[in-house]
Amino acid sequence: MSDSLSRRTFLTAGLTGITAIAAVLTGCTTEQRPQDRPSTGDRTPKTPDPETTTIPGTRVLLVYFSRAGENYYYRGRRDLEVGNTEVLAGMISDRIDCVTYEIEAAEPYPDAYDPTVERNRREQQDDARPGMSNPLPDVSGFDIVLLGSPVWGSRAPMIMSTFIDGVDLAGKTILPFVTYAVSGMSGIDNDYRDALPDSEVRDGLAVQGETVTEAAPGLDAWLNANNLV
Repeated sequence: MSDSLSRRTFLTAGLTGITAIAAVLTGCTTEQRPQDRPSTGDRTPKTPDPETTTIPGTRVLLVYFSRAGENYYYRGRRDLEVGNTEVLAGMISDRIDCVTYEIEAAEPYPDAYDPTVERNRREQQDDARPGMSNPLPDVSGFDIVLLGSPVWGSRAPMIMSTFIDGVDLAGKTILPFVTYAVSGMSGIDNDYRDALPDSEVRDGLAVQGETVTEAAPGLDAWLNANNLV
């Protein structure tokens, strides 16, 4: 991951305690250089006014967990340098004013596909809360939170539960998005509704992992329906 900023808003956590630093530039950034991302199509990202957020008076936080390495691909396997969910998160951050926070596992998931499937099966069976390597962010200043992840075993990875259990999302609007192999949204937006009864959880966006770089039309429609563009 690169430490460079590409004129976008960046969120990171300090080494001691829970803190968030937002540099007010133009939009939002991830730690990866744009040229290192797989192509997301010919769409030219908009350049937002640095003095405003997408919805005047609101602040938007984009939270995602993604896994690179060996992934499912049309009944086979392929190796990804950048996980599908990270690609989709990058497409979102190109389009809206937001602050980005990447969930990272304290114990990284294996690069190989089958061991990851087995670890996820155990974590789901145990209702586990896998540890995170980065401190939780301060979410108090945000009105809208986008939650992104792959779909594993017809659910969000359990580390997403670690995140939502660890922060106060009451009163916030939650927009889930997922990348999947065969299951679609798989009811993950409903799972978040159950877990976050004091939040407004809207219908999520599901993108097939194999076609994530072609997701611009559906993504734009979803963002527009939620008044983010």
